[in-house]
Amino acid sequence: MISITSKIPSKTLTRLFLLRNLSTSTESQTQKLNRIADELLQLTKIERYDYTILLRHKMGFNKYGPAVSGLESAQGSAGAGAGAGEAKAEKTVFDIKLEKFDAAAKIKVIKEVRSFTDLGLKDAKDLVEKAPVVVKKGVTKEEGASIIDKLKELGATVVLE
Repeated sequence: MISITSKIPSKTLTRLFLLRNLSTSTESQTQKLNRIADELLQLTKIERYDYTILLRHKMGFNKYGPAVSGLESAQGSAGAGAGAGEAKAEKTVFDIKLEKFDAAAKIKVIKEVRSFTDLGLKDAKDLVEKAPVVVKKGVTKEEGASIIDKLKELGATVVLE
């Protein structure tokens, strides 16, 4: 495998590595960042492109995105010690899915769907007739529970996803 550094001109590599070694311990973080930014702005377009390739390579990025994120690997090792139960975050946004409904209560279900959506009569009717279908997206658990209770009272089978 050819090293990425072999494709970058040696002048550029020398300049990049000198950037890193020129900082002094008395230099503040802001001064250091300003100096690095000035040095990067002095690079030619090709040198900047080479620098971005080298930086992406050093950070673990490939052509399509990160190969392995540092945060994920750190969390994975910490999560293994803490326990796998805490690895999943609790879901806060839900979708309400109408599975099926009683044919006798179709009109009542349509009216109820209209009450919690901004749909007209025809759109609500078409939506209800497509069951199983998601009737409302992005609701909280409390809001979803109240809507589900209302629809279940009318004879519909509803699921909070």
